[in-house]
Amino acid sequence: MIIDSSSEDAVSLAVATLKRHELVALPTETVYGLAGLSTSPEAIARIYAAKGRPSSNPLISHVTDLAMAQEYADFDPVSRKLAEIFWPGPLTLILPLRQGGIDRSSTAGQELAALRAPAGFAHEVIAELGLPVAAPSANTSGRISPTTARHVAEDLGDRVSLIVDGGPTRLGVESTVLRAGEAGLAILRQGALTAEDIAAATDMPVIEANSDDVRLSPGTLSSHYAPKAMLRLNVRKVEPGEVLLAFGPEPITGMGAAAAVFNLSHAGDLAEAARNLFDLMHRADKTGADRIAVAPIPQQGLGLAISDRLRRAAAPRG
Repeated sequence: MIIDSSSEDAVSLAVATLKRHELVALPTETVYGLAGLSTSPEAIARIYAAKGRPSSNPLISHVTDLAMAQEYADFDPVSRKLAEIFWPGPLTLILPLRQGGIDRSSTAGQELAALRAPAGFAHEVIAELGLPVAAPSANTSGRISPTTARHVAEDLGDRVSLIVDGGPTRLGVESTVLRAGEAGLAILRQGALTAEDIAAATDMPVIEANSDDVRLSPGTLSSHYAPKAMLRLNVRKVEPGEVLLAFGPEPITGMGAAAAVFNLSHAGDLAEAARNLFDLMHRADKTGADRIAVAPIPQQGLGLAISDRLRRAAAPRG
């Protein structure tokens, strides 16, 4: 069932479905999430089954605000400050989990949990529900993340009880995952909130995460976000028959022979490129081409999150 998010009963219908331990695809400001009660082992099992996601890959639990989050996790002063500054918004924090509440199956058995407060319709649903929801991206595990309700319907179909259509997502890439430590703020997954944004707001150093920390984060499998076609990155010459995923106004050698050309941002705007990334990957894949050539992306700001998604999409597949 698909319902428009502006419908009068959209929130109540989503809440009722979640209370039955069923799954709802919800629009957030980042991507569409496949939501189920974080407190329900049954709902968590359904999320993993619907996505075909490895149970070793933890899920992010979504809350309304810091007050709700503190019912389920312990906050150090720095993490509390980060939540106060950036929530609701595209920041996920890794925190020690309190006993009871969030089911351990959603954390891959870890005593740490990933928490975020989303904006928009998902926030309204969680507020009405009064409970946290686990909501990984609403797609088959390892495939392209969804930024429209159509993406969800075409991928998951009847594996989800309800899809709420809120139109294209505002940011287009997933949240930044961060862990506060004595040495500084470690980014475990690049996302819609940049290191520059975080450093400017907190006046604290943003450091590179070590491999042990990265394993705590959802969405960091080596192969992820992948279309059916193979990706070739940092391309300066397009081969005949490839689909080109361009960036900026400059032409690329051989683009006239491309099977199709999609531009992430004609203006070279990284925020626009992030919004368009997954949708254009879906469209490029639908051409049926065997390979997608991707133009170089600037390695700064949101370009780091875009490049992270592209590297994982291009990685060897198991």
